[in-house]
Amino acid sequence: MSLSEAFTGLPPRRDPRGLLSLADLTPDRLAALARRSVEFYRDPTAHRDPLRGLLVGVVFTRTSTRTRTAFTAGVERLGGRAVGYGPGDLQTNTGESPADTARMFGLMLDGIVTRTAGPLADMRELSAESGLPVVNAMAAEEHPTQGVCDLATILLHRGSLDGVRVLYVGEGNNTATALAQGLSNFADARLHLLTPDGYGLPENVLKETTARASGNGGFVTESHDASAVPADVDFVYTTRWQTTGTSKPDASWRETFRPFHIDETFLSGTPGALFLHDLPAHRGEEVSGAVLDGPRSVAWSQARMKLCSAMAVLEYAFAGQG
Repeated sequence: MSLSEAFTGLPPRRDPRGLLSLADLTPDRLAALARRSVEFYRDPTAHRDPLRGLLVGVVFTRTSTRTRTAFTAGVERLGGRAVGYGPGDLQTNTGESPADTARMFGLMLDGIVTRTAGPLADMRELSAESGLPVVNAMAAEEHPTQGVCDLATILLHRGSLDGVRVLYVGEGNNTATALAQGLSNFADARLHLLTPDGYGLPENVLKETTARASGNGGFVTESHDASAVPADVDFVYTTRWQTTGTSKPDASWRETFRPFHIDETFLSGTPGALFLHDLPAHRGEEVSGAVLDGPRSVAWSQARMKLCSAMAVLEYAFAGQG
């Protein structure tokens, strides 16, 4: 059935597509996205308007500064037009079903970038019902576009993803999941997650990424003792303790997290490491201002990479390039 002609009944469903999880991508594709992100970092004009003539819905039902700006600006920089929707803009707030909203998008748009606090399965349904490619700009389980940004930032500063050693400190949240999903694809890459007890990576993700990393000669490991910090790492990475759209069942969770605060004393234990943070940061909680703004921090080039990696993802997902 062609939507360019009169039709009856529902628009056709399609298999989900776009960029929904880094687990869906091959190592070659991940590497290509990281390289393309770095190319855009060095020259944001290195393209031929691959989204020219395309309308992309940027649907964010949760707060966002960097990711929403990056994808809105990225669509425009690639020659397309962005149609933005905030948390209160859709008729799902008045009772319309998500499936009907998705079908409407499919009749009017060419692609969707979305952030929610809901499950990844909902985004797969959004793609299937709309028939459009969908980019997951954060779901409850995974933040894959942040993962692409992180891989690209490491590549920019180190020159290679193979053999990289990363210490991630804090909650095993959707950012940590994407980092593990991404790094486990590269030869001899080693990721150590230092997490508060009870706040580690989901068991299925840890098992899956551990097996994949092992097959590539690297490892994904997790520990919970903040006094035992691996010293031989290239990057120390943290993220804010309160993940967007979630809450913690333990009212005293901040005390549980306090030993995982990264200050100059903590960072002195990893003398060769650069510091990563996906932002926003809460200075005085997960990181001190002296570290975040200090000479070993690459968090601000990582922030710039948000736009560049968004452009690489948009080009891949909506123009079939990269």
